[in-house]
Amino acid sequence: MSFASEFKEFAMRGNVIDLAVGVVIGAAFGKIVSALVESIIMPVFGVLTAGNDFSKLAWQIGQNAKGEAVLLRYGVFIQSIIDFAIIAFVLFLAIRGINRLKKPAPAAAPPPPPREEVLLQEIRDLLAKR
Repeated sequence: MSFASEFKEFAMRGNVIDLAVGVVIGAAFGKIVSALVESIIMPVFGVLTAGNDFSKLAWQIGQNAKGEAVLLRYGVFIQSIIDFAIIAFVLFLAIRGINRLKKPAPAAAPPPPPREEVLLQEIRDLLAKR
């Protein structure tokens, strides 16, 4: 088997294609949630914390050769942690919902045996008592 045909066989497997689709959808979903966090949640969170914009929080740790401040931007890190927590929570809810949809319906009670089978079992039991 040549390298090209082996690669083609590998790439055409269902799992690889499913994984590729999942990565693309996941990237798009991440952008949607990031936009939600940046545009809606963080402004509300900033209002609740007396107007603080977390992305602008920083400590000056010195100056560079040009005399500009060198900043340790911990606010961006805090915002990234909040982004991650919200994305993880939303993904948890989405996967939980998908898993609930995948659950099979509860199995119905098995149908009662046919009347002939019940009669045969009764005859068998009577013969066993003799």
